[in-house]
Amino acid sequence: MPSMRAAYFTKVLRQPAGSLLFVLIFMCHKTDFSLIETAADVITDPKFSFPIVNVTASVGREAFLTCVVQDLGSFKVAWLRVDTQTILTIQNHVITKNQRIGITNSEHKTWTMKIKDIKENDKGWYMCQINTDPMKSQMGYLDVVVPPDILDYPTSTDMVVREDSNVTLKCAATGSPEPTITWRRENGVPIELANGSEVLSVEGVTLVLPRVKRQHMGAYLCIASNGVPPSVSKRITLIVHFPPMITVQNQLIGAVENKNVTLECQSEAFPKSINYWTRERGDIVPPGSVKYTSSVTEIGEYRNAMQLHISDLTQAEFGAYRCVAKNSLGDTDGTIKLYRIPPTAVNYVENSEGRYKGSNKKRIKSSELYHQSKASEGMDMENPGKRKDMMLGNELEDGYYDSAAAAVTHCQQHKLTVTTMALFTMLFLFRKVAVLIDV
Repeated sequence: MPSMRAAYFTKVLRQPAGSLLFVLIFMCHKTDFSLIETAADVITDPKFSFPIVNVTASVGREAFLTCVVQDLGSFKVAWLRVDTQTILTIQNHVITKNQRIGITNSEHKTWTMKIKDIKENDKGWYMCQINTDPMKSQMGYLDVVVPPDILDYPTSTDMVVREDSNVTLKCAATGSPEPTITWRRENGVPIELANGSEVLSVEGVTLVLPRVKRQHMGAYLCIASNGVPPSVSKRITLIVHFPPMITVQNQLIGAVENKNVTLECQSEAFPKSINYWTRERGDIVPPGSVKYTSSVTEIGEYRNAMQLHISDLTQAEFGAYRCVAKNSLGDTDGTIKLYRIPPTAVNYVENSEGRYKGSNKKRIKSSELYHQSKASEGMDMENPGKRKDMMLGNELEDGYYDSAAAAVTHCQQHKLTVTTMALFTMLFLFRKVAVLIDV
């Protein structure tokens, strides 16, 4: 009888699982329950313990998809790519020729497929399949995120435009998810919009700058980000060309003979201008002489300070000086009138410690001594490209204005006027008295 039971058990294992219990009961006449329990344990249908967890991975990283199967028995587990119906692995064997695919299992239950060096085209659905009849399967999704990348085209390159032109900067980027584009100025200065408002950043693939001015010149940053590090940026330089403009802060400067003086103009131009000084007759001032020393100092992207230092002034150096700026778009100039101050107007009384004696003397540097001139008020109508300043200061080296001496002089003049008037009054009264006596 045992041999007969073994023969029937072997036959039963080849039957569908659903008919197992019925056949066993029929053959054993409900007498050998130990056999029923043993056979049922051996051929129980496998099932999935957990759903496959969806995975998100960055390009270049690794991704792991895990399939957990219970009661697998002699059945086999396979991984497939759903969209292409490609078999990737069966049990512990890698079927695909893709060397980035690997497979591991734990206790014949947990089957983990590993994908190395993730590519963007690895994104999609993957299936874990058990070769039962009918087949059992479940799917998991691999999402591949791609950090942003700025395209060379149609992204703008460095631009050169004329002042008052309309400018549109473009920035195109790829990535997954789709990147967001943000514009900023590299120096942190706000961006002026078409409506006149100013903002620190602007979002969008284009940045519109209407009627650009020289202050809009500089580097703009196109920043692409999508939450996947790293964010990337591209630097676009906007260059604005315009003809020179000269500003003269002090158009009238007084100085004393045998002293030094410095004349200064400020020029704005791009491309950068050629700067030099001339006398009123048009003669170029020789910058390398002992008498004259000229210098140009950059004080911005397009702004320069022009200085002419004149040493040991003589009568020949007084007069008008012109500061000239030229570039490929035009030229302009500004005029400074250097006039002579009488030596008596300045007092140099100092003690050995460098301080004035007496409490009624106020020490003022010559650079603080200003002279007003109606001719310098407002704009120069003959040269509208030049601006004037109403307050014009002298640059007397080591010179100090003696306010107390000036006050004394003024007081003395006032006393003289009062005395003269008193004398005339007394003379008039004397003549009146004389007339009355004669009468």
